[in-house]
Formats: sequence, structure tokens, C-alpha cells
Amino acid sequence: MQQSRKRARDSAYKLVFEYLFLGRENPKTLAIVTAVDMPGSEQEYIEKVYHGVIEHADELKALISKYALNFKSDRIFLADMAAMLIAAYEMKYMDDIPLGVSISEAVELVKTYSTEKSYSYVNGILSSVYKELTAE
Repeated sequence: MQQSRKRARDSAYKLVFEYLFLGRENPKTLAIVTAVDMPGSEQEYIEKVYHGVIEHADELKALISKYALNFKSDRIFLADMAAMLIAAYEMKYMDDIPLGVSISEAVELVKTYSTEKSYSYVNGILSSVYKELTAE
């Protein structure tokens, strides 16, 4: 299950990155990604996260920007923002995923797809988001 979720999160990450890059949703890419032979739970996760991030993009970007000192959300590297949007969405809207797991997985994504220094930046911002969400 964990490896399956990792693969689904990786696919969702690529879709969210594309959304940020294009500035719009791309149903064709979603159809291609979810057409791959995978368990239904992976497809559901990908679609839920992709649509959820898009639906709540402004709110999630504002939450992230609050802790991205001296950076407006449009200045954050897209690879980092995509991972943080997914983590913030999971932490805020998906009760079945432990908050720490969302942060760890976002850090792993940026270690794979972003710069050497990005993982500590992303970890710091998401830790602040975690503190805010658990204080509510």
C-alpha cells in the first residue's frame, strides 16, 4: 500500500506541476496518467489530490506564502510549490494521511525533482503549516 501511494503521489505531483506551469487544468494529461494500469485506490488518490489542489489553490498558496518569508507564492520554484501544495492539501483535507507523512513525502519529492537546498526550505515551510493546522 505504501509503495502504491508513493507512486500515486508522484503522479499527482507531476500533474500539479503541470497545472502550475500551464496555469490551467489539463484533462488530457489526467486521463493519460490515470489510464495506466494501477489499483483504483491510486487513481482515486490522484484525482482527489489533483482536483483538490486546483479547487483550493488560492487558499493553499496563501497558507504556504504566510511562511515563505520574503517570497510571494508566484516566486517560489514550481517544483517546490507543487510538492508543498500537495502536502498542504493532504494535511488540511485528507484525514486518513498523517500530517508528518505528508511533510516527509513532500521532502522526498523535492529531493528527487528539485534543487539540493529545496528540501530544507520545503520542510521548514511545511513544519510551520503543520504547527498552524494542529493549533486550530
